[in-house]
Amino acid sequence: MPPAPGDREARRKDVSEAVWRVLADKGFGGLTLRAVAAAMGVSTGMLMHYFPTKRALITHALDLLEKNTAQRPRRAHPAPGLATVRAMLLDILPLTPDDTARNRIWVSSWDLSLADDDLSAAQAARYARLRSTIRPHLEAARDRGELADGAEPERLATAAVAFTHGLVVQALFDPARFPEDVQTTLLDGFLTSLTRPT
Repeated sequence: MPPAPGDREARRKDVSEAVWRVLADKGFGGLTLRAVAAAMGVSTGMLMHYFPTKRALITHALDLLEKNTAQRPRRAHPAPGLATVRAMLLDILPLTPDDTARNRIWVSSWDLSLADDDLSAAQAARYARLRSTIRPHLEAARDRGELADGAEPERLATAAVAFTHGLVVQALFDPARFPEDVQTTLLDGFLTSLTRPT
């Protein structure tokens, strides 16, 4: 007998929490139906009522990761222009334990995404959305005269995302060399390179 809708929703919440625990502990490389079932203390067969294949589990995990990322605490946007761009980019960096865990999970998902056309397209769309959220603030910076002459907000949004995610990867692999203050200093240096000379 299938569970009642309310029971099913409660169980799905339990499953999502177990998926998150496995991701935080082992990344996508360790995300299996068996690992999630063990984290819940249930059988793999029970879990397969929710995720009949590993592909379904991975898709759910990526959705869960995106939702968790969207709902994380964020810095206030202090003023139009580069000040807001700085706040947005700081929110991406692994500056706290929670941000570090979230970034480790994202990076661990890349291998799966590169090997699957649909997941790869979804990841490309995520990056496009990120660039599109940064671009209006770079446009505001241009209009305020903060950017160097000839600055193109679209190109700068791409450069900002590429710089920030490159810094994320280095900080994850070598946290002793890239603590919070070093990451912040490097980001500020990057943003300064975009500005109009005074």
